[in-house]
Amino acid sequence: MDEKILDWVTLAEKFSAGGDPKSMRTVAREIFEVDKNSADGLAIMAESSLYLGNVDEAESFAGYALSIEPKHLRGRLIWGGVAVKKLKLREQLKIFDDLITDAHAELKTLQNRMNDFNRQFSFKRRQKTSEDENLQKQSEKKIFIVQSILFKALCWSSNGLYLASEPARASANLLEASALTDRDEQAAELYSKHLFLKNYRDVPPVQAKESARRYNSFFARIVPFTHDRKNFDAERKLHIGYISPDFREHAIANFLTPFLKDFDADNFSVTCYSTGKKDFVTEKIKSFKVGWRDLIGKDALTAARIIDEDAVDILVDLSGHSQDSCLPILAHKPAPVQICALGYTASTGLNGVDYFLSDKICSPEINRADTFTEKILRLDPCCLCYAPSLIRDMPAQELRAPVLNNGFITFGSFNNFAKVSEDVLYMWRAILDGVPNSRLILKGKIFSLDDGKELIKDKLRKMSFPLDRIEMRAYSPDYLEQYSDIDVALDTFPYTGGTTTCEALYMGVPVITFRGKTHGARLGASILSAADVNELIAHSPMDYVKKAIQLSRRKELIAAYHVGLREHVKNSTLMDGKKYLGELEKIYRATWRSRCQGSGFRFQVSGREELFC
Repeated sequence: MDEKILDWVTLAEKFSAGGDPKSMRTVAREIFEVDKNSADGLAIMAESSLYLGNVDEAESFAGYALSIEPKHLRGRLIWGGVAVKKLKLREQLKIFDDLITDAHAELKTLQNRMNDFNRQFSFKRRQKTSEDENLQKQSEKKIFIVQSILFKALCWSSNGLYLASEPARASANLLEASALTDRDEQAAELYSKHLFLKNYRDVPPVQAKESARRYNSFFARIVPFTHDRKNFDAERKLHIGYISPDFREHAIANFLTPFLKDFDADNFSVTCYSTGKKDFVTEKIKSFKVGWRDLIGKDALTAARIIDEDAVDILVDLSGHSQDSCLPILAHKPAPVQICALGYTASTGLNGVDYFLSDKICSPEINRADTFTEKILRLDPCCLCYAPSLIRDMPAQELRAPVLNNGFITFGSFNNFAKVSEDVLYMWRAILDGVPNSRLILKGKIFSLDDGKELIKDKLRKMSFPLDRIEMRAYSPDYLEQYSDIDVALDTFPYTGGTTTCEALYMGVPVITFRGKTHGARLGASILSAADVNELIAHSPMDYVKKAIQLSRRKELIAAYHVGLREHVKNSTLMDGKKYLGELEKIYRATWRSRCQGSGFRFQVSGREELFC
């Protein structure tokens, strides 16, 4: 590459990282002044067009670049980006896989040359000339450019891999990407996404805990707030803060009402701290008699300072490592007690998070699969309470089980298909084999794409699934009404359903779940226990298959579930908001008393001054 062009390409990459596509176009024009047929200039123009939303123009420029230089890394990157925009899942996966392989090889070659170059001076013990220095700088620029392209390819491919139900590969790509950026905030965000996706497949407990713990290293230079002036009176009224990017139409909204409606206003005050988008659900949340703070657009330190100045005693994070995580705010320790709850099923790994809200089923007292860096808070029986009214009025259920009309059993799963591991598929195939003429309905976003359907069909075909008995349905807003087509729902593992399981039960559909070893793998069991349908909980994969087959043979029991399950669930602990909050507030008080003990606060008990313990 011409030295002048190399300088321009390096500058274009910096503009790309800074989110300035218009300046990238200016750079491309400068490159064309040197070489009007430069593949680099064309690819930079293509990348700029893609970021500006002109997909057809990006495709044209990228195609021209690749006609000149078929193996051009940036040209292939943008060709893959065009495939993403045009929803060509199979094509983008192939492009990014090949590109990542070639970028690794190119990077290795460049780094080996750099090492050989430096060894020459080490052995000969001579000073580098200005020409040597210039050659070294050129090599460093080339490495920077290839690393930057590799970084983008890893990030973009992870989205496609996740959609294609390959979360382990997506997670690995995000881990590598996090190590390629020198921006601490971006590295932490990518590592956070990596941790989130690791939950979709089995990970040894020791490894899971250590991976989570590494997240804290991104915040090692932060000096947390000390709360030296806090009033550590163990029995005073407490200020509870709930922080989330998802106070909107989001799965978490199905569990928020008890926190905002059923709290004891004499002993607790509540403020919601929103870091995300607003919609009609946001307005419903703001109508509750709670405080409201909009933190969207504020950096982590500013947001933490606001929470600290509001004198929040206990800050409850509702997102964990999910999208747009609030954990960088909690890293500053804006409240004396900080808890992770609801929105995440594993350890945050963050030192600033003191506790994780679980329950006696998800996290039994003696648990060899403990993966948490936080102390565990155990509710009984379930760590969540289902209250779906914030998002929509729930549709009427179909009281007649489909089998009574069809003459055959229809199983179904509306879970995110990324949760469907290979082990789950083997169990589902065994169930279909054990229930003649049965059907399986799968519904999710991946089935909205023709490529997505074909990818999953290929996977099922390799596992000898009877494809003529499988129906794939695209995501649609009326998905709840479509439970009327399902006799029995099948849960996923090791990442079980949460909202999906609650919705199926509420729509009168029994759910078979497998109780695994970790919090996330046992959440389905916790929900079914709280709903008082323990008979649907399997204790091994083969028991999962056995229960599904046995239930399919009892059509009268399936019919009874469809008639009575909604009312049964509505009257169960799973939907008892007052009881849930009452138990949770006892936990809040206990954690506060523990914090007061740690602060050395003393109070009077029966006329004696004692330290709370």
